[in-house]
Amino acid sequence: MKIEAFGLLDAVLRHGTMAAAAQEARLTASAVSIQMKKLEEYLGQQLFDRSGQQVKPLPLAFEVADVMRRASSQIESLRRPSSIVIEGTLRLGVIESMQPVLLPGSLQELRRRYPRLRVLPRRGKSAELTNAVKAGELDAAVVAEPENGGSSRLRWHGLQRCELSLIVPPDETETDLAALFARHEWIRYDRGTIAGRLAARYINAQVGEKSGDLELDAVRAIVAMVSGGLGLSIVQLSEPGLTRVFPVRVLKLRGAPVVRFALVTRTGDTGRRPLEVLRKVLQNTARAAAKTAAA
Repeated sequence: MKIEAFGLLDAVLRHGTMAAAAQEARLTASAVSIQMKKLEEYLGQQLFDRSGQQVKPLPLAFEVADVMRRASSQIESLRRPSSIVIEGTLRLGVIESMQPVLLPGSLQELRRRYPRLRVLPRRGKSAELTNAVKAGELDAAVVAEPENGGSSRLRWHGLQRCELSLIVPPDETETDLAALFARHEWIRYDRGTIAGRLAARYINAQVGEKSGDLELDAVRAIVAMVSGGLGLSIVQLSEPGLTRVFPVRVLKLRGAPVVRFALVTRTGDTGRRPLEVLRKVLQNTARAAAKTAAA
């Protein structure tokens, strides 16, 4: 069993599908699937539920990935000289929807392990932050990954994937999509964002052309509006506990669009130790958040 198989497992859990993990690893989806089956044979236990249309990771998959992540971190600390100090300042852009998911845990970990490394977060939209990285105004940014894969001048490090969900008022009992849109106003998510465009495209395909007078650029504000009975919406629910603060009914969409979140850096900055540290901490935090959401 090659140790690289555990890295592939980690990529599958981060991206949510073997196809997406294969794209990151520059392999075919079939090759990744074979590696996962070999890993299951090695462990003598099943890591994925293959009974449905989509392959879903079982809790054991997350446990194995956690064990290997800790082991890899310990081996890395032994390999590198202990005299190396990670220091400096990193300007990090983070889209609003990912701030509560990544910033608290990541900044705590960075301050504990690398007290001489300063990270200065900045809020913005994906396109704005990506352009700021290109221009050198930011060192890195957490953004929604473009559907076309993004600029080749940049490196895209996968963090998390999130299916868009339909949210309706908490007392709504209807489940038919067309009936719901006939009954409620559509509160759009900003069409200047990737998630907003994916949502609009999905509704046009499933229900037909629909208009909405309200269009907001913050998921939290949209969920609050839906919770208050002012309409329905399609958004990514990445913020932990948001639907407990603003109760809504969440409906799973058939063939739901998926938003992929990534850390974007400049190709020329590859190998910068502070950025490598930041990437690893953000990926660990994203992995922990995915595990919590799956539990």
